[in-house]
Amino acid sequence: MARLTRAQQQERTRAAVLAAARREFTERGYAAAKVDGIAERAELTRGAVYSNFPSKRALYLAVLVDMVEGGPKAELPTAVRGGAVEPGAAHERGGTHRRGNAADRSGAAEAVPSIAGALGAFARIRLEGMPLAEGSVFSGQGQLRETAGVLDDEPFRTAFGQLTHLEALLLALALEAHAPAHAPAGRQVRRAQLVLRLLDGPGAAADPALGLGDPFDIVQACAHLGALPLDDAWNPPHLPYVPPAQTCGHPWTPPGQSRDLITGLPVSFAEDGVIALLGTNRLKSAEEAVRAARSRDRVTVVVTTSDPAETGRLVRLRAGDVARCLRRVFAPDALPRLRLVLDEHGLLASALGVPDADDATEYAVRVRQGAIVARAKGRGAAHAAASSGLMTSHVSHTTPDGAAS
Repeated sequence: MARLTRAQQQERTRAAVLAAARREFTERGYAAAKVDGIAERAELTRGAVYSNFPSKRALYLAVLVDMVEGGPKAELPTAVRGGAVEPGAAHERGGTHRRGNAADRSGAAEAVPSIAGALGAFARIRLEGMPLAEGSVFSGQGQLRETAGVLDDEPFRTAFGQLTHLEALLLALALEAHAPAHAPAGRQVRRAQLVLRLLDGPGAAADPALGLGDPFDIVQACAHLGALPLDDAWNPPHLPYVPPAQTCGHPWTPPGQSRDLITGLPVSFAEDGVIALLGTNRLKSAEEAVRAARSRDRVTVVVTTSDPAETGRLVRLRAGDVARCLRRVFAPDALPRLRLVLDEHGLLASALGVPDADDATEYAVRVRQGAIVARAKGRGAAHAAASSGLMTSHVSHTTPDGAAS
């Protein structure tokens, strides 16, 4: 038998740790799971576990990411997003909300007639597997959705909160692209934020089996939000004080292709547009880039973090989950044009001239014809780069496609 190379042995050890961790977390939940128990299941030492994963939380997130990104047959949990979703078909009531057909299983979008219909469908998918009766509890795979103990420090909670803003922006962009003529006009960001708050609220409790309410009521409430008149005014108080981007003419040489976390497609960065490099503490600024950009601009958010093992995996997990939900509700041409890339190794940050990027980074450039023509850094950088060269203000007036009104 051929002898395994060092890389092959490391990969085999990592796979054994992941498999053992998945069993441990499933049976015991995150809080009660022990690294020693995982090592024993994998027939490895505690040191071998930590040589592959720096912490229990990093290992937990790796298990979830592996399940989300593991291919067509992978189960799709949404543990750390704050909701509670079992793999499988969505809940049905009298056939009204049936989503278990072949098109749905293959990931094809179903037609939705209105903003309310889209929000109802999104809510059903997001809440798949929620206990149907008060007092019901999760078992087996459901324990992988436990949040108690995961968000146990401020930096991780901050990243989690910033990611919810980014998720709302992605849902809003899909709603705006999908909206028929009779839908509420304008931006949909505030509506999307309300929907996600309503959906994720049950998961905020330490015990997700308590106080969930009826999932059908939650779905109907989300659908009703589609018709609620909302003022999506846009006047952040700091934007008038943001200095304009600096004009320049530096050649732009991106470090090869990256992958869009929303579509899974490669990103070459060859198109003209805006690239916003945002640390996980600054992801809310992605909305500033979208609001200020021209309608023809390609906006790309590059996420950077100093902790790829934990925070980086959190980004992959939540982005992958919201993308899964969007693909099941919206047609391909309604998916957000915003591209989302995780710069795990700092290659894009270095190419942009920010070699020391971390979770507090906010840096943005405008690219045109293979060159960086404007740069901005610090708070408001995404807005400054996106609005560079424009003759009108984007502080209070923008249209749904991001063009000046």
